[in-house]
Amino acid sequence: LLIPEGSRPTLKPKRVLIAWDARLESSRAVRESLNMLPGAEEVRLVMVDPVEHQYRHGAEPGAAAAAYLARHGVNVTVDRLPSLDHSVADVLRRHAVDIAADLMVMGAYGHSRLRERIFGGVTISMLEDPSMPILMAR
Repeated sequence: LLIPEGSRPTLKPKRVLIAWDARLESSRAVRESLNMLPGAEEVRLVMVDPVEHQYRHGAEPGAAAAAYLARHGVNVTVDRLPSLDHSVADVLRRHAVDIAADLMVMGAYGHSRLRERIFGGVTISMLEDPSMPILMAR
């Protein structure tokens, strides 16, 4: 759990943004946060530039994950966002502000740490500049 300086973390967030890419790391992050999600007023499952069948998204990106969350009593909405030549981390941060999220849930290191060190990545970007409390899992 990353807590930026000056923020007020809570284990009972009202609005949660889940950064979803259908990889194992995202699935683990959702499972790790499952105890706190049903109590949230709103949970947004957010995908940036999802492509059908890529990373096992299936024909309807986010539908299977949303159904899983709904079966666990989570009030979930799926958001598919275009990157518009911005980084995925920037799109997630901006959307979190737009929906007034209290917590972001995301998988960490979907690529090797060496690749992320050389080319950058969402995990490194969020670790360097967490704009809100972030629950990461690998």
